[in-house]
Amino acid sequence: MRFFALEGYRDVILFLFPALVFVILFYLGLNRIHFRTKDSAEREKQVYSRYPDGLEDRNAPFPLILILIIVGFLLWSVSYMVGISFLGVKI
Repeated sequence: MRFFALEGYRDVILFLFPALVFVILFYLGLNRIHFRTKDSAEREKQVYSRYPDGLEDRNAPFPLILILIIVGFLLWSVSYMVGISFLGVKI
């Protein structure tokens, strides 16, 4: 008797591997790839305020992955509303 409805090793790999790849890519997207402008390098180095215990506040560039998530969500929501209205489905 199995405790879970998994088929075994194959299903664990099929579920775990894509999740790990997504987490790694999301981490890299948040930390390494930014929407660069002319003053991005200066903004990363300039300290705006200092807090106790050595904490510093900087105005870093916005991560590109978050821009893609926001744009993707907006495109999906608009296409969902248009698609639902053409199908005549009542929500």
